[in-house]
Amino acid sequence: MIILGIDPGLAIVGYGIVEYQAHGFRTLAYGAITTPAHTPVEERLAAIYDGMSDLITMYHPAEMAIEELFFTKNITTGISVAEARGVALLAAKKKNVSIFEYTPMQVKQAVVGYGGAEKKQVQMMVKTILKLEKMPKLDDTADALAIAICHAHTGGSRIRQFYNIR
Repeated sequence: MIILGIDPGLAIVGYGIVEYQAHGFRTLAYGAITTPAHTPVEERLAAIYDGMSDLITMYHPAEMAIEELFFTKNITTGISVAEARGVALLAAKKKNVSIFEYTPMQVKQAVVGYGGAEKKQVQMMVKTILKLEKMPKLDDTADALAIAICHAHTGGSRIRQFYNIR
């Protein structure tokens, strides 16, 4: 199964595309869709939509895993991230990709084994699990790969399949 992991943002949308089989992972691609600051928001959202659509067309993921939003400090930033997240969800829906959402704690638990893990611990486990030569440059990209790993480890469980849980 091919999984598209997404770490949403308005300036940077991290993505990680992995193939998961019983024998393990194969990393297909990772990177970021970036939008320049001082560009009108609607243009940035259109660029995110186009970039997401291109990724889905190119890699044909069966499922997309995306981080749930959780913000406590800056509501303005949270709103723009929510808009970008909505565009990513729309692109997946329009291309008939199943969508699954995970909290940051669920991602840390699935990747590191501890929901309170630090970002560096998650990044090191992503590098190890995917057998990457080096860490992705952007934290957003590493986070997207972690979300994809989380979905492979938890979303594909027999319990979810048996009870048809999303």
